[in-house]
Amino acid sequence: MLNHRPQLIAMDGPAASGKSSAGTLLARRLGYFFFDTGVMYRAITCKAIDLKVSPEDENELCRLAASTCFAYASSPDGHIMLVVDGEKFIPASRETGANEQVSVVSKVAGVRRILVTEQQKLAARGKLIMAGRDIGTVVLPQAEPKFFLTASAKERARRRHLELASRGIRAAFDAVLADLLMRDELDMNRETSPLKPAVDAVIINTEGLNLEQVVNKMYGVVKGE
Repeated sequence: MLNHRPQLIAMDGPAASGKSSAGTLLARRLGYFFFDTGVMYRAITCKAIDLKVSPEDENELCRLAASTCFAYASSPDGHIMLVVDGEKFIPASRETGANEQVSVVSKVAGVRRILVTEQQKLAARGKLIMAGRDIGTVVLPQAEPKFFLTASAKERARRRHLELASRGIRAAFDAVLADLLMRDELDMNRETSPLKPAVDAVIINTEGLNLEQVVNKMYGVVKGE
């Protein structure tokens, strides 16, 4: 049971496990901000695509990450928006190509070191829920509490498929499932910061739960109930 109000909350889990939706609502309930670190890896991936840098060219990717200027802007809904080289980065506008390459780019150790440092600088502001793949284990091991959200691959693919359809993006369910399985494989088996729960993480299986139920579970942990 927590005997104080946390300043930093870590939230990890595989793709489409519900981190962003649940984290946003929990942040709103607590009066905190929410930041999904995945957007930083997507931003570097998009820059690499624009500059025709191969996702296999680790040295150039590290130089690219080191030369990128990150800043942050608050949105009315409690999100922290990423500003890249002076421009707001909108991930939804950059689907093409990035999905296939972001897990490859994010496994580069040098890129992760640079972005982890940026994430820790942001976290120094406090009152923040930070989501990703390695927040509780690497980025913010001091965070309390730590959550790890999970669900079966088929359930996560179903959610992602519905999300894409709601944005007018047509994709076969089998292709969405295959993409998630590939990302899981890369995330869990990379040498640097593999996806796994922190030893003191509260693991929440979101399958069979609605969003409000997931948030209520996390809120209860934060409040020490």
